Amino acid sequence: MIYQTKARIQLNKEINTGYYLCVVKSNEIAKTALPGQFLNIRLTADGSPLLRRPFSIHKVNGRDLEVLYEVVGEGSRIFSQKKPGEYLDVIGPLGNGFSLPTTNDQPRLPLGTQGGQGPTTIIVAGGMGVAPLLYLAEKLAYSLGHMAYSKPLVLIGAKTKNQLLCGKEFKALGCQVKIATDDGSKGFKGRVTDLLKKILPQAISHKPLAIYSCGPRPMLKEICRISNQYDIPAQVSLEEHMACGFGACLGCAVNTIDGYKRVCKDGPVFEAANITWRE
Repeated sequence: MIYQTKARIQLNKEINTGYYLCVVKSNEIAKTALPGQFLNIRLTADGSPLLRRPFSIHKVNGRDLEVLYEVVGEGSRIFSQKKPGEYLDVIGPLGNGFSLPTTNDQPRLPLGTQGGQGPTTIIVAGGMGVAPLLYLAEKLAYSLGHMAYSKPLVLIGAKTKNQLLCGKEFKALGCQVKIATDDGSKGFKGRVTDLLKKILPQAISHKPLAIYSCGPRPMLKEICRISNQYDIPAQVSLEEHMACGFGACLGCAVNTIDGYKRVCKDGPVFEAANITWRE
């Protein structure tokens, strides 16, 4: 179910230069939100800017929803100036989120027991692509952590170490985290997809159940190619400009093997192999 509500801001702080974490309270949305879904937020009462802005659900904590965002334009600049105690007009949860792997045929371990070294999942985040992936990692760590699986492997990529986000938060969930920076200032030097290509041949005896990713479109296209090469299902969260958030305006349509689909309504999460990637 989709709700429109006045959500009270609990926290809105800069966590890195130009990057902010906002926490809003909305019991109705928090109860039903799934990893990969998003919120459509009106940032001012006078309708300026005119359109709502979509923000991924970064994490759910009880009745609180966390939103991680970067200040890149007028809308996000206005968002960054909001103070605790103010209210936002929020619609959500919107869109289709990530699907967790099916593990019904696997042996279960006592709740809280560390999983084994069998196949796991790989999460690949590029830049602000970490935003929808922390909540996913939490769900995966719980669902797979007491199965005969190791917890998710998280690969985080950024241009430089100063733009890396959420490494500590992923580690707190028990995930193994590896870093890639374009300039080599931290971790692997190169693109995060190059790091993935380096890791997969070493892990082929325990082929991952799935790859999950969010980030720039060229990165997602490469994720699709790699997943096809190794025959691993991949789900990607697309980032597109959205006007309505409900699929009515068709402004965020993307081409798929089944024709055009709306990112806000049919996505933002798609099977990577179903997207018709432009050259």
